[in-house]
Amino acid sequence: MARYTCSFTVALSMQNLHECLVNLFTQCKFDVIYDTSDYVMAREVPGGVPFAKLVTAEALIDKTFPDQGYVRINLVIKNEELPLQSNNHCYRMFDTVKTAITEHYNWQLLDLVSS
Repeated sequence: MARYTCSFTVALSMQNLHECLVNLFTQCKFDVIYDTSDYVMAREVPGGVPFAKLVTAEALIDKTFPDQGYVRINLVIKNEELPLQSNNHCYRMFDTVKTAITEHYNWQLLDLVSS
């Protein structure tokens, strides 16, 4: 199973963040399949790759310090594909989401840590 993670902190209110995450996943060609106040799960739109390579994205919103003016998010991008190559489909989708966070989205990004 391929799995890529990153954590990032944005200077954004909790109310705006949830809507922005849903928009981010939609822009990156994901369908939101599960949505709560502190967790968003999205699945890649079928049709472009075999079923086993479809990517699932999970965003966990850390609500530990809600009044600090910033929010920490843990993002996991995974699929059932074995990561036999470093540039596999899951990694490319992870890179697409990470690029959208860092470059294309108007968030005030305070930090980003990938693993």
